[in-house]
Amino acid sequence: MINEPAAETWDNELEDLFLRVGHRFRRVEPRRRMRDYVRGLLGPVGRKNGWQLAEYAGHATPDGLQHLLAGARWNADEIRDELQHYVAERLGRSDGVLILDDTGFVKKGTTSAGVQRQYSGTAGRTENCQIGVFAAYATSRGRALVDRELYLPKSWTEDRDRCRAAKVPDEREFHTKGELAKAMVLRALASPLPIAWVTADSAYGQEGRFRRLLEQSGVGYVLAVPKSQFSVGCPRIDWLFSQAPAEAWERISCGNGAKGPRVYDWAAIRLPAVAEYDYQGETQVRQRWALARRSLGRPDEIAYYLAYSQLDTTAEQLVRIAGIRWTIEECFQTAKNECGLDQYEVRRYTGWMRHITLAMLAHAFLAAMAAASKGAAETVPPSWWTSPWQRSGGSWRLAAPTAYTRHGPRHAFTP
Repeated sequence: MINEPAAETWDNELEDLFLRVGHRFRRVEPRRRMRDYVRGLLGPVGRKNGWQLAEYAGHATPDGLQHLLAGARWNADEIRDELQHYVAERLGRSDGVLILDDTGFVKKGTTSAGVQRQYSGTAGRTENCQIGVFAAYATSRGRALVDRELYLPKSWTEDRDRCRAAKVPDEREFHTKGELAKAMVLRALASPLPIAWVTADSAYGQEGRFRRLLEQSGVGYVLAVPKSQFSVGCPRIDWLFSQAPAEAWERISCGNGAKGPRVYDWAAIRLPAVAEYDYQGETQVRQRWALARRSLGRPDEIAYYLAYSQLDTTAEQLVRIAGIRWTIEECFQTAKNECGLDQYEVRRYTGWMRHITLAMLAHAFLAAMAAASKGAAETVPPSWWTSPWQRSGGSWRLAAPTAYTRHGPRHAFTP
């Protein structure tokens, strides 16, 4: 239960947040409606749709709030930018982690922007839904959603009349989810958010261009990849770990979950360096890793990762970053349950972007107040391949000491 001083603190913080974003609204009416909308998203409203939010705000009809989402002149991307500044101030730390993932919004009909029958990880099956790609920011202080994009399938972008009817901008073309994620990474790196790491599931981690972008930006990553993934100087990643000696596996917790520590058996191996990205002159400054996470109860269930880090990074640190990836699911759950992220009644592209952005703003406020309250398949290897596992300096690495470039090894590789 929140006591009176705490309630006053919350109210003052919310007013400060409104002042921060208010100048992005040119007229007083949409500014006031934005305040009412966000307060409703944060309030004890059963179903956070237009009618119930309007009733909570004391409006006779939902027309004003609907106009805020559909017709008023304001830019949701500008609010997103303010949100990132706010999260940087309240939650930012030098070891911050950016997390990429998507979530589904089940919808009826065919007119909502981007809707079609497609796989939704949220539902765990193919549904008639919209898919949003999101970025979350996480530190020891807390976590919050900081960016969003609506995925538009080719069935939409190849039908410009349909797009215009849903108010999709004419310049909006087809982009894969990975391309949307890359755009969000670039925006986040240009923002005040201090980012040391990026993590994502295999839908994003398997894309070589996504990993190159992070390497070119000098950002560390721990990215899930499918078992068929190839990596520098070795065959499929699942075959690589099938050769691991028993002592290479170590039982480590990758963070706390709803039922306590999430403990798995982990194995990590250092991979050869790549001259273009891992060296400054003749000095190596970055290293590459492959990781595997094995279930304790089901040893056949193994997840795989590729990682890129500073030279002094330990396997335990990489495991911690891999575990942080799940925090975006907590963000989705909280934003949906507490801030109405998925309770919108808009069909057009603009309305979706605006509602999602304001729901993210409400979620970031909750994250900031929480932070304040706590104070802080098999593949046959080549005939020359020998066991790649070799103990070195307390960790495991590939036995062949080579630094690969795009066109071949930096140093001669002798099988």
